[in-house]
Formats: sequence, structure tokens, C-alpha cells
Amino acid sequence: MKEEKRTTTQNKAMHLLFEMTAQALNDSGQDMRKLLKETIDISWTKESVKTYLFHSIMKAMYQKESTADLSREQLQRTYEVFHRHLSEKAEIDLPFPSNFEQFISQLNR
Repeated sequence: MKEEKRTTTQNKAMHLLFEMTAQALNDSGQDMRKLLKETIDISWTKESVKTYLFHSIMKAMYQKESTADLSREQLQRTYEVFHRHLSEKAEIDLPFPSNFEQFISQLNR
């Protein structure tokens, strides 16, 4: 049985989540060294959230190199681990954006 690839909406929401996570981590003083390495003070970016957090989880769980290769279910399960890690390590609770337009308007406030 072939699994369905993630949707365009899921892809947009995933990248918005990375951006929101970077902002929340930076706003709370959780620079990259607090979650990764303790030697250099580095602010988070959308790309670093994707590469160092989300991709690391995805690769460990599914041996996939790209989020484009995740099925819908794999994306959901990867997010669940990502969310749990942020909640436990950084005390950040961000839901997966389910209404993309609503989250864009919140970011622009």
C-alpha cells in the first residue's frame, strides 16, 4: 500500500511551524546552544529549526533525507516527537498550524 505524500497545505504549515518555533525559542532566550551545543550563542532561524530539530527527528525515525519524502502519517508522527521535545526541553508549546491563513495573520500582528 502506497502512502500518500504530504499535502501542499501541510508543507506550508510545516514551514510556518519552523518559523514560529524559531521566534518562540529566541523570544524565550533558548538559543541553539541550550538545545544543541553549549559553546556558541546562536539565534534560531526557520532553517536551523528545520535542519537541527525536525530533520534530525525525521532521519532517526524514518531514515528520510527530505521532508518531501514523508507521508502524511510520518509527518504527523515526526511533529509529535518534535513537539514533545520542545515542550520538555524548552517549555515551548506550539500546535501544528492547522489553519495556515490564520497563523499568517497572527504572525503579522
